[in-house]
Amino acid sequence: MFQPRTLKFLGAFISIFILLVIPAQIWPQYLDSPMGLVVAIPYISIYLFHSIGIPFLLQNNGACGWGWCAPIIFGWVFLGLFWLMVVWLFSAFIANLTNNKRKPR
Repeated sequence: MFQPRTLKFLGAFISIFILLVIPAQIWPQYLDSPMGLVVAIPYISIYLFHSIGIPFLLQNNGACGWGWCAPIIFGWVFLGLFWLMVVWLFSAFIANLTNNKRKPR
């Protein structure tokens, strides 16, 4: 799991995500585009986790009236670790799938 090939894919996927986030800092309407929606999926997933019952992710435990509650520190950490684990497992899968050194059968 900590093979250099896996870590290279992990770095590539994180770099691609960062490159997709950068235009949103300059052009706010970018988040309304299809690529902007792809960038928003990790952020919006915190509301899915809250709705399935994981506590202490949102301010006021999700009771913010008509608006959407922002994540608290634990929510940000949980979200970051979850998506890092997902990308890491995907990187390990891709690295294993593209491995040239196959064992003979």
